[in-house]
Amino acid sequence: MTQTLDIATFSEQDWPVISAIYKEGITTGQATFETKVPTWKLWNTTHLTSCRLKATLNNNTVGWAALSPVSKREVYHGVAEVSIYITSKLRGFGIGKLLLSTLIKKSEQEGFWSLQASIFSQNKVSIALHKSLGFREIGYKEKIAKLNNTWYDNTILERRSKLIV
Repeated sequence: MTQTLDIATFSEQDWPVISAIYKEGITTGQATFETKVPTWKLWNTTHLTSCRLKATLNNNTVGWAALSPVSKREVYHGVAEVSIYITSKLRGFGIGKLLLSTLIKKSEQEGFWSLQASIFSQNKVSIALHKSLGFREIGYKEKIAKLNNTWYDNTILERRSKLIV
């Protein structure tokens, strides 16, 4: 049987499956400081309407990526933070790389010149994924927040577009 992996935009009607994948990420304790999945309404207000992508394998959503603004100031309108989540059943099969590379291309088409990622420092797989697509490590935030009463560091990465100068 041929497997078809597609990348497409997503909207509110996709939220049940997108939020289920997000919940899997929350459960790992390495993807976000969030402890519960927000409502669509809240999530929608904190993420940009452009550059919301889902990965589907044989018409089943298996991952998603989106951008959040880093600032409300106009001078930073071309800078965004990346979120990317892959269902636990299919991590390590290249879906994240295809999804993130597509997000990068789409972000440049939308005029974003800099993408940032703030990743739990122990999440070596996600850090390696970002680095493989041109993100560079620019530092870390020590004990930036607590999750389940434990302090965690975040590694900070950025990718500067070579197309938008």
